[in-house]
Amino acid sequence: MANEQVPPSPSSSSTDVVSPLGNSVIPIVNKLQDIFSQLGSQSTIELPQVAVVGSQSSGKSSVLEALVGRDFLPRGSDICTRRPLVLQLVQTKSEEEYGEFLHITGKKFYDFSEIRREIRAETDREAGGNKGVSDKQIRLKIFSPNVLDITLVDLPGITKVPVGDQPSDIEARIRTMIMSYIKVPSCLILAVTPANSDLANSDALQIAGNADPDGLRTIGIITKLDIMDRGTDARNLLYGKVIPLRLGYFGVVNRSQEDILLNRSIKDALIAEEKFFRSHPVYDSLADRCGVPQLAKKLNQILVQHINAILPGLKSRISSALVSAAKEHASYGEITESKAGQGALLLNILSKYCEAFSSMVDGKNEEMSTSELTGGTRIHYIFQSIFVKSLEEVDPCEDLTDLDIRTAIQNATGPKSALFVPEVPFEVLIRKQIARLLDPSLQCARFIYDELIKISHRCMVNELQRFPVLRKRMDEVMSNFLREGLEPSEIIIGHIIDMEMNYINTSHPNFIGGSKAVEIALQQVKSSRVSLPISRQKDSIEFDKATSSERSLKTVGILARQVNGIVADQPVRPVAEGEKVAPGNSTWGISAIFGSTSSDGHAPVKENSSKKSFGEPLHGVEQSFSMIHLREPPAVLRPSENLTEQEAMEIAITKLLLRSYYDIVRKNIQDYVPKAIMNFLVVHAKRDLHNVFIKKLYRENLFEEMLQEPDEVAMKRKRTRETLRVLQQAFRTLDELPLETETVEKGYNVGADPTGLPRIHGLPTSSMYSTSSSGDSYSASPRHLKSRNYPPTNL
Repeated sequence: MANEQVPPSPSSSSTDVVSPLGNSVIPIVNKLQDIFSQLGSQSTIELPQVAVVGSQSSGKSSVLEALVGRDFLPRGSDICTRRPLVLQLVQTKSEEEYGEFLHITGKKFYDFSEIRREIRAETDREAGGNKGVSDKQIRLKIFSPNVLDITLVDLPGITKVPVGDQPSDIEARIRTMIMSYIKVPSCLILAVTPANSDLANSDALQIAGNADPDGLRTIGIITKLDIMDRGTDARNLLYGKVIPLRLGYFGVVNRSQEDILLNRSIKDALIAEEKFFRSHPVYDSLADRCGVPQLAKKLNQILVQHINAILPGLKSRISSALVSAAKEHASYGEITESKAGQGALLLNILSKYCEAFSSMVDGKNEEMSTSELTGGTRIHYIFQSIFVKSLEEVDPCEDLTDLDIRTAIQNATGPKSALFVPEVPFEVLIRKQIARLLDPSLQCARFIYDELIKISHRCMVNELQRFPVLRKRMDEVMSNFLREGLEPSEIIIGHIIDMEMNYINTSHPNFIGGSKAVEIALQQVKSSRVSLPISRQKDSIEFDKATSSERSLKTVGILARQVNGIVADQPVRPVAEGEKVAPGNSTWGISAIFGSTSSDGHAPVKENSSKKSFGEPLHGVEQSFSMIHLREPPAVLRPSENLTEQEAMEIAITKLLLRSYYDIVRKNIQDYVPKAIMNFLVVHAKRDLHNVFIKKLYRENLFEEMLQEPDEVAMKRKRTRETLRVLQQAFRTLDELPLETETVEKGYNVGADPTGLPRIHGLPTSSMYSTSSSGDSYSASPRHLKSRNYPPTNL
């Protein structure tokens, strides 16, 4: 054992030196803690501190009393610390030793037994007198020339069995409370474990490992070294060979229960501790890491370095919180009692609301979201990407089957005409398609209305939180006002659709027209058919060769149809010998079904037969024939499903006309409907909203009702004002820091500093942690710090 190589220890001169900077930064942090304690759990600023954790009866209370040098903590067989105790040790030049509680202002406790009684009484006031636990802090300052500037948080000991009024899940609650402190990166962890327990199963090191898995801000304290089994020692524990920690371990000797019962003083206990370590062959070589005085010095140095690393970022966080609190406080405004003040306040709110609404519609609001499209951008999206594109995707013929168009064509010809006139069925069908544009146009107006309502709800959200009655009245006025603008928009949209339906402008320069449609249809049919009768081919050739005027005339002849397109069930009588078809008659005409016709287009009739009455019997006709009976006409008459070539061409022509004219109307609707909505709804809202608000809401008899604040808002204003005051006080406190701290880089810096903290900022690439030449730092190679199970750090 004596021959074992032990790393050199820092000289006494180095450990006795406390940085002058440390004499100022710790008191300032203590002052900040007192300042932020006024906010309680509402404070979000994380201050540097040292939390003491350990299981029940681990000896952490004895460590704290040894650091103070006085006996002041409650004692007992059960859990002693039942509320977090923030202990600030302040070194003074005066010989006086006394304590001050933050909850008792102006009173100094010179009797430390009275301090113990006050801690117990204050604990009972909050947590009850039967072993209950609370997370509300007790803050105690101890002023003494025998202490170093250190701030510690004594947390309740981890217990497993509930006693008294403690709930069944007391262990989980205490662990949660401890984690709320030590999980914060600005908190150093003092993990206390008795030497006579298994370090690998230490509750303190286990919970510290959960919050600090790399062991970079945890300091291990091994207590009760003097009661280990004979022949054993804590050398391996202090070397970090069991669970390595970056900041290492310290060993201390506690007062025994007998010492406490005999009122043995802390001073005598420290003398006995020093004698124990000097006389022990193992601990004598580790004297700089054994004993409460060495722990106090090193803890002071570590805390100073830790504070220096955190302060620059802390000042920035406090500054940001100050700006945020000031903005929130301003949003709540101030309370006004006079009618004139209330009127001015209401007028200001209404004016700002209207400005915010207009700027959001125009896309010029400073508080516009950067995560989604809002305001006027959404209105433009509705017009162009929803309304316009939806109309462009509509085919006027997609819902019309060929049978539908054929039926419309035949219904349009009437009982006499055998000619297909394209404009007649086209106008009937196109009006139906134009009428379909009404619903999406009205829907577009409704979308814009809803969008304006959403915009109004986003205006001055924070400012109007304090006046819920006014917010409700403004929303009602806004909704009615926009609805009044929606109504004329819908009326104008209806007029636009009516205008398009009531005048079908077939002379429009972009309209294809009947002649052009026939020409295109014939070309389509000619290119698709395989063979045609000679007479029809001849007609097509002649049509192609004809002039434009002749084509228009031929169109009527080409499209003459068979008896309104309904093919007779009876076969056509064959032409007898000697009968000839009159010249000029076409197979497209009625004669194709009923035979030859006279020159005037009517079937020839004998003169004598025309003079006989229908009731008169026909003499000379054989009477053996029975009477011919006609079939009853069907209740519903539909055209045949089998299309002739001519009927297919008629349908193609009609579709061409429909698509051509619908495209004209669609473009008109896409242009006029957004204009109507913008004029009668959007611009109307921007232009007249302020006048409507003044007319409806600016009434003296409504001021008090509308400007009434709920209790919640008053509480928020009070709380925000208090937060603002605290942050301003903290910011002024940070200005008291010496200039040296302004240049401290973030991260720990080793160099000549005797604390042994790792150099984190600006590391060399060769190694993660460097070992100082004097051997006064806890260091490790990067290969030793990959996990919690890396080999022990050299001490």
